[in-house]
Amino acid sequence: MTSKKSNCWEYMKCGREPGGKNAAEFGVCPAAQDTSFDGLNRGKNGGRICWAVGGTFCGGKVQGTFAEKRKSCIHCEFYRQVRKEQGKSGSQSRFLKFISENSDPSFLKQLTGRHFKAGERFITQGESAEEAYLIESGTCLIIVEKNGELFPAGHRGEGDIVGITAILTGEPRHAHAEAETEMDVWVIRNADIDDISKQNPELMTFLTEIVAHRFDSKRPVADRQIGKYIATDIIGTGGYSIVYKGIHPGLHMPVAIKMMRHDMVMNSEFYRTFCNEAKIVAKLNHRNIIRVYDIEERFKTVFIIMEYLEGQSLKNMIIHLKTIPPLLAADFLFQICLGLEYAHEQGILHRDINPLNLFVQTGDCVKILDFGIACPIGTDDFIFGGALPYMSPEQIEGEAADCRSDIYSLGVTAYEMLTGRLPFPDTDSWQLMRKNLSSDIPDPSEITADLPEALCRFVMKCGRCSPEQRYSSVQEALAELRFLVKKRDEKNLSLPKQKMSNLLLIYREEQQQELSRILEDFRVRVKAAGAELKIAYFQDTEGTA
Repeated sequence: MTSKKSNCWEYMKCGREPGGKNAAEFGVCPAAQDTSFDGLNRGKNGGRICWAVGGTFCGGKVQGTFAEKRKSCIHCEFYRQVRKEQGKSGSQSRFLKFISENSDPSFLKQLTGRHFKAGERFITQGESAEEAYLIESGTCLIIVEKNGELFPAGHRGEGDIVGITAILTGEPRHAHAEAETEMDVWVIRNADIDDISKQNPELMTFLTEIVAHRFDSKRPVADRQIGKYIATDIIGTGGYSIVYKGIHPGLHMPVAIKMMRHDMVMNSEFYRTFCNEAKIVAKLNHRNIIRVYDIEERFKTVFIIMEYLEGQSLKNMIIHLKTIPPLLAADFLFQICLGLEYAHEQGILHRDINPLNLFVQTGDCVKILDFGIACPIGTDDFIFGGALPYMSPEQIEGEAADCRSDIYSLGVTAYEMLTGRLPFPDTDSWQLMRKNLSSDIPDPSEITADLPEALCRFVMKCGRCSPEQRYSSVQEALAELRFLVKKRDEKNLSLPKQKMSNLLLIYREEQQQELSRILEDFRVRVKAAGAELKIAYFQDTEGTA
């Protein structure tokens, strides 16, 4: 059993943990709220990376930025304890561990040794990559420089390999690496990697997985030049892709850049699926379907350049609101149907409609995302993919899908919107498939009272086991929803608009993301009530009481 690892506030007794004795006066420690680190220090153990977070509380006072306090932090007893635990963590990403278990480590004798002094920068962000370093002893910090500031992005210890990402991708270095203590390393050059990989083909797969994992971070990242676009920040991760926020500098246009994970490029099926998505969506032009602008193949992976969206997934909205108000749900469903109608007219089935693949923009425009397993209508190329709870019975049985399969998935989504739960919430996959194959979607009014009869009828007809009993087309489903959408619009038009209330919200910069989510949830509730919320942002204030 793994022993509990202390957080900094437990070790230092600063009282700035959530609910702590000093939290009211000084605020909750940023390290207690930072969940962007991974590995040994991930999640609730954010307080174990206090050295990397500005504004912590040590020595009886609030500390400055990482750059300002780093020299004192490396002498902290708690920091030394964390570093010691990291050295004993037995991380599966350790290069030496892989070598010892999978091949003959004698090749290490062929490598050149090197020593770095504490504080020495041995990798510089932006430079071309010629070498990687295998740490024999000591530790180092990985630091991203962005907009003139330094951001700690990682920590490497004995057995870790540093600098491998740039060698494998061919890009400039993504970050600085600085010796935290005295370090002894083995130098691994490009040619060494090639020779080692020929002797042990599994090694290249292992190294590529390390690269993919290191891209998967919420920490600040260096800007990346991808063709004529610049990727700036990681905004989302998935099973086979990472999504960056980016910009087209010449047009000053924001974009989203979806990068296929480097380890997935080696899988021909995933590669085909990823490229298939780009080719399909690039042909579609509809306000309720995300736009694809471009596709780039470089740095040993594939990038899809897409429309940048602000808002949240329908799944997140359901989680935060518990249920979507009926008339707002009808509006969302109507928009989704409009997008599906257009896709079906172009001969394309989505095959993976679910709340994670539906995005609600600020202003309530709904976009259909992720056409990764989409296919032409009538194809016999069966792919068992998509989210199982939303899959139609014919998809589960491996039969040919048609427009009615997307309609079934929309019915499950509609049920979840109105009730906050799935119609068949079994965690066991076999039981879930059995129920999907034998049971129609139940009446959502059994869970949520006072739902419009037409909306319940829509959900249940979409969710029939037999395709023949569902709507024959999306056009038919739209006819059912049109009355409800018209009713919602009439309700909004009939409301008086002569009253107005002001709300002044004062907050710190680090609170903005959480408050934006709360305000978005509030805006949805306000709109569902027929009112309107306007938000104005002011310049930064200093010392506002």
